[in-house]
Amino acid sequence: MTMLSLIVVCATTLFVIYITHWVYRWRNPKCNGGKLPPGSMGFPFIGETFELRRCSDSLDVHSFFKKRIQKYGSIFRTSLAGRQVVVSSDPNFIHFILQQEGKLVDLWYMDTFTKILGQDDPSILAIGSITKYFKSLILTHFGIETTKNNLLPKLEALSKQSLSSWSSQPSINVKEAVSSMVFNCTSGMLFGYDPIKSSQEDLGLMFTNFLRSILYFPVNIPGTAFHESLKNQKMVLEMIKDVMKRRRHSSSSSSLPDEEIKHRRRDALDDVMEDMKREVFLTDDFSAFVMFSLIIASSETISASLSLAIKLLTEHPLALKELRDEHEAILQMRKENITNNHQESCITWEEYKSMTFTSYVINETLRLANLTPGIIRRARNDINYDGYIIPKGWTVVLVTSTLHLNSVKFPDPLVFNPWRWKDIGKEITRKDFLVFGGGLRVCPGAEFSKAFIGTFLHAIVTNYTWKKTKGGDVIRDPALTFKDDLYIQVRRSE
Repeated sequence: MTMLSLIVVCATTLFVIYITHWVYRWRNPKCNGGKLPPGSMGFPFIGETFELRRCSDSLDVHSFFKKRIQKYGSIFRTSLAGRQVVVSSDPNFIHFILQQEGKLVDLWYMDTFTKILGQDDPSILAIGSITKYFKSLILTHFGIETTKNNLLPKLEALSKQSLSSWSSQPSINVKEAVSSMVFNCTSGMLFGYDPIKSSQEDLGLMFTNFLRSILYFPVNIPGTAFHESLKNQKMVLEMIKDVMKRRRHSSSSSSLPDEEIKHRRRDALDDVMEDMKREVFLTDDFSAFVMFSLIIASSETISASLSLAIKLLTEHPLALKELRDEHEAILQMRKENITNNHQESCITWEEYKSMTFTSYVINETLRLANLTPGIIRRARNDINYDGYIIPKGWTVVLVTSTLHLNSVKFPDPLVFNPWRWKDIGKEITRKDFLVFGGGLRVCPGAEFSKAFIGTFLHAIVTNYTWKKTKGGDVIRDPALTFKDDLYIQVRRSE
């Protein structure tokens, strides 16, 4: 054997030993002073991401989680999109972690999500002053008081306008139509977006099933969902920054503002631009990111839930009849009040809060929807739980869908049964119903989301009928979406 051949053999052997050791260390990560939860880390970097991406043709817990829970128990380890992860469906652990934010865990987002939102570092979103600012902004423009005092008539008008347009078409793609409606509404409230005056294509359609794209690797290659999402993100961010420039120019110009500026209502962007004078982190780029993230947070939850509600009501005529009866009774009472007291013929907060069965339908839809794969946190210190160590820096995924589909708490959990909520106590609702988060992170826009759905349901069942024309099978990958799209024909009631 020549010297060169010997060198090549030695180098190859060392390389194989190194790779073997690296793969071994990947699949058997170390932890200090204890043992890791059971599980598999999959392939280096890729982990088990592709298995998570496999579709499940059911409203049940995604098969990725279900199989591993059956194999390893309620807490297990894995690797997703290059990150080391501990996943748990244990109700006690979920409750424990949600109480530990800022102590043992930090708020955390997937890398793809933060990149799409315009941030390279996920930790920036966990900074206390920034999260506090987000919450304050949402409460101001989408909180209970704002929804109660200002937003219901707008939501009703928008619902009626959309339904009128849908009824003039042979059929509509439910998810696309609802996504467009919700996007146009929330972006209008946030920064004055008007789809009629906009030169852009329908931005609402671009964000249909947007949540699915964050579950891919953050590889920006043309043709991928992540690449498409980045293109849409760039378009919206530039549009928001352009609105900011126009408003600055208008406020600094000596000429009188035009009629549009003079008569438009103050929106969230106005507040952000005012706060930029005091808050250092509110640069133009970050302020646009604030608007964009609020659009995503509001649009995806409402549009996916409302689309599923339409599907479920279409398939359950008894629930639809009881819903329609409840809203017809509201109309009758309103008619009497108008005659006696000359009140306006539009939905009121008192009417919305009286919609008992409607609230059951909304809760049941949200329970079955389980829109996000789980609540995500990052361990800021080693966490010792039930004999296991969760190392510092690891991602923690809380699979809340297992709570919502627990057959002990919710008998026949995959059955759409709005009536079950008549007998569900507050204790179950508080501890086992986390569709809007939990602990310190309950969504401040939760009531707005439910009011939007309730108002739309009021508009459609009192003025329209509809029937399915095709599609409607749901899948999880692991986010909820329609396998073959749901099409319905909407017609005005006689």
